[in-house]
Amino acid sequence: MDLLAQALNDRIIAANPHVYAMLSDLGKRIYFPSKGILSQSGEAKKLAKTYNATIGTAMEGGKAMHLSCLMRQLPGITPDDALLYAPSPGLPALREAWRDKTVRDNPGLQGTPFSLPVVTTGLTHGLSVLADLWVDAGDRLVMPDMNWDNYHLNFVVRKGAEACLFPFFKDGGFAVDAFANALQKDSAGRDKLVVLLNFPNNPSGYTPTEAEGEAIAAALLATAERGVNLVVIIDDAYYGLFFDEGIMRQSLFAKLAGRHPRLLAVKADAATKEVFVWGLRVGFISMAVGGTSDGLYEALNDKLGGLIRSVVSNASALSQKLVLDALRSPSFTAEHAAKVEVMKARALRVRDVLRNPAYAEAWTAYPFNSGYFMCLRINQINAETLRRHLLEKYGVGTISITATDLRIAFSCLEVAQIQDLFDLVLKAWKDLAK
Repeated sequence: MDLLAQALNDRIIAANPHVYAMLSDLGKRIYFPSKGILSQSGEAKKLAKTYNATIGTAMEGGKAMHLSCLMRQLPGITPDDALLYAPSPGLPALREAWRDKTVRDNPGLQGTPFSLPVVTTGLTHGLSVLADLWVDAGDRLVMPDMNWDNYHLNFVVRKGAEACLFPFFKDGGFAVDAFANALQKDSAGRDKLVVLLNFPNNPSGYTPTEAEGEAIAAALLATAERGVNLVVIIDDAYYGLFFDEGIMRQSLFAKLAGRHPRLLAVKADAATKEVFVWGLRVGFISMAVGGTSDGLYEALNDKLGGLIRSVVSNASALSQKLVLDALRSPSFTAEHAAKVEVMKARALRVRDVLRNPAYAEAWTAYPFNSGYFMCLRINQINAETLRRHLLEKYGVGTISITATDLRIAFSCLEVAQIQDLFDLVLKAWKDLAK
């Protein structure tokens, strides 16, 4: 093992040996090359007063070499901000700003130590990095049956995890008992379990109530207290898009951070949906665990930095700069709240439209209260068959999740379009049900 990796491992073991045991084989071997090109370039940046001939960028006139035809498209942004490399873990100012936002959004984190967020190239990249850090072939991954298909690609296909599914819904809410039973059953004979939860949920658009959130946290804590090492990955991609009272307004991360030395809570989130910048690809990873954390988060972040460095080197500096400037804007909070209200109006209109009893023969709507999506449980007709017919005959695109479930993204519909869309879905269903 490389001496740099061993040094990071020693720091992790000294702080919390349970966390070291959670690491994948790659997680134990990975390190950030702090004594190679990057460290030498860093030293030169500080001390090379005569000439700095270390890093693979081109400079001209003391700033990043650039094409005027490109920079003309970026008024108000300097070539250095737009074009130079960002550090592998992300721009320090952006990492601090996102941490501050996380605490503002989740006041339950006040006073709870957690890691400085590391920047990823979108949330999908963040999940990939987490899979590399924590998952070995054969590890069990507990997640609900209503889940995003990219989880399967990242954790099952790429890493060889064993997916252990539990039913998401029961009696119009989150199936807390099924979740607790899955933790009990799937941890049997194991000293480690990886759990993946996503609220607001994709595809269902459901966020648990406060009571359900407390029960979820209690089940995880009880599992850790039984001696199981838990890596709990919380996918907060749609965080902040909450439309009902009584549902969790803070991330589950706030309920788990610092609760137990065997419970590592990992928050994967992104500017992608939260700041409505899908194509800029700026995501974040934050971590928290109970017990002593002296040097632990810095060592884990170095491992995250090594994983990022080894595959994409760093996320786009320009994207990070744009997100940082938005977060710093005095109008950010008001502008963001206004867009959430637009999304809420669409969700409430969907709910209003679905009260029409004419739809009852064709489907049942799953509960939804947040996020971008809602799902229909289709009666009699295969959901994929309905999707194809709806697309080919009526020009309406939807997503078939299973043989019974059809996902509708109200996020991309204007309020005035919603009634017509569901009427067309019903018309397509009647075509097939004849």
